[in-house]
Amino acid sequence: MPDPKPCHSFGGALSLRAANRRRMATHKTADFLAGVIEGFYGAPWSAGERVELFDWMVNWGLNSYLYAPKDDLKQRLLWRELYGKAETAQFAELIQACHQRNIRFIYALSPGLDIRYSDQTDLDHLRQRCAQILALGGRHFALLFDDIPDHLEASAVQRWGCLAAAQAHVTNELSRWASQRQPDTRFLFCPTPYCGRMAECKLGGEGYLTILGQTLDPNIDVFWTGPEIISPEIPVASIQDLHKLLHRKPIIWDNLHANDYDGHRFFCGPYAGRLPALRQEVNGLLINPNCEFPLNYVPLRTFGEFLCCQGCWEPRAAYLAAVQEWWTRFATAGSPLDLRDLTLFADAYYLPFEEGPEAQALYRMARELLSQPPSRWGAQAARFREQTTRLRAFCARLPELRDRPLFHALSRRAWELREELDLLERYVEFKSAPDHQDRPFRSDSHLPGTCRGGLVAQLQGLLRFQTDGTIAPPSVSPPIEPRAKPCS
Repeated sequence: MPDPKPCHSFGGALSLRAANRRRMATHKTADFLAGVIEGFYGAPWSAGERVELFDWMVNWGLNSYLYAPKDDLKQRLLWRELYGKAETAQFAELIQACHQRNIRFIYALSPGLDIRYSDQTDLDHLRQRCAQILALGGRHFALLFDDIPDHLEASAVQRWGCLAAAQAHVTNELSRWASQRQPDTRFLFCPTPYCGRMAECKLGGEGYLTILGQTLDPNIDVFWTGPEIISPEIPVASIQDLHKLLHRKPIIWDNLHANDYDGHRFFCGPYAGRLPALRQEVNGLLINPNCEFPLNYVPLRTFGEFLCCQGCWEPRAAYLAAVQEWWTRFATAGSPLDLRDLTLFADAYYLPFEEGPEAQALYRMARELLSQPPSRWGAQAARFREQTTRLRAFCARLPELRDRPLFHALSRRAWELREELDLLERYVEFKSAPDHQDRPFRSDSHLPGTCRGGLVAQLQGLLRFQTDGTIAPPSVSPPIEPRAKPCS
């Protein structure tokens, strides 16, 4: 995906919101939500990580934090249960940490897995949970109906007729209740079809977004992830069209750097694929990043720069500057790591739809080399081995990092990359010898089962992506025969 190049001016007169005549949020106003969502599947961040996040946010001009970790049991699965004494104490500290830094704390609940929309008792459960947060100083809330079954119980069908209207009713009631107790509350909503593809597939039912726009209180903000769950680009025109359906500007829930769907990767590339003009078409931009907090420095740093940039947005330039800052966290117990090596490594974990330029160049070098017979490699093999040795050596030195949480977040990914680089190096070295060019290659360090082994790897081999994006079985080849077990 190419970096966006066109320059777009922004600014202009502020408009008034028809519902309550308050100032429309723009990226230059306090009403504009700019910040971070802890909204991934996986282990939630620690209290210490959140405090560090808030300090980053203050330094980088971000003003909002949404608490929504999917695997906090009481956020999603056990949403009817109230927090205990220890849990409320932790939330009190979290909310206070936000208030001390003038960061808007937004508490989210995800009741959609089993809520009974027509049951007054379930609405009471939602009120009771929000009452706990209000008592601790929280003022802002979100109801999230993402990643849930899109059907209604019979009583709700009889009363409302469709999912959108039922969800709007519950959200309106809870928002009204919260506003009576906290007049300056901000209420947010995540629809069941929360991206363009879901809406096109009619997830949630025919006309879901149209009905939602007509029935949801106009003061309630609506989340949207763009054309896809993870969107390479978010075209401004698509958001303008959505605005017409919802009768309000959306808030972008940006999953560009989320990695909970692929544990083999993380994404430390720049905030990209969005033009500065997008900021004028939304009520906020919130980023839902990597599960592992230490891996989010570059994504959040460049995100903050995007929000305040004037004129053109240059993602690669922002990335290189952020990597140089991140480099200070790579202090080791030995000699310093080279910034150029960190850049090459980070390029290997860039964005979901592209690697960074240096990683792309390494892959092209490998592909071109292996597409030729070894007799024609010549100096090209030596240049390739020089690059792979450099990157493999960087991976091998990561255990020396003094920042142990950073090392632990990188460790498994770096080990996997190191192993593949080592295998490539051994192959090229073996085949570069004239008397080995026609001989089969084996590696005593990479054995079937222990290398690329397991059921997941076997399943991945059954269906593969074709060049046109379709998925089909590869050409049938004989299975790998295990090596004979040694005699006992």
